[in-house]
Amino acid sequence: QVDLVESGGGSVQAGGSLRLSCVVSGITVKRACMGWFRQIPGKEREGVGTVSTVADARAVSYVDSVKGRFTISRENAKNTVYLQMTGLKPEDTAMYYCAADLHSSGGDCRPSRFEANYWGQGTQVTVSS
Repeated sequence: QVDLVESGGGSVQAGGSLRLSCVVSGITVKRACMGWFRQIPGKEREGVGTVSTVADARAVSYVDSVKGRFTISRENAKNTVYLQMTGLKPEDTAMYYCAADLHSSGGDCRPSRFEANYWGQGTQVTVSS
């Protein structure tokens, strides 16, 4: 059984920071393309960023709206993926989801090519102005 459990969401003021965690069981995160996504009610789910299996410059990919503010990382020993969010804006308010794509790797591990095999249950992030 595969489980992805997100935590770390909450309410912050604009300009604040949060770190989301995604603890994974049943698969090994260093062997999967791991992604963070977000969704506002009534809108489609949006890819935030991904971290690949390879340990090079292609390892992480972000959508333009979060570049320079969000950082994805992977801690293999804990089988956990993180999303560090800084400079939060009200438009970042959403439910944030962790997901695993078992087939994409290298340069194909990016939000636009992500095809999730597994999803977490989500954690809510609310940013007030």
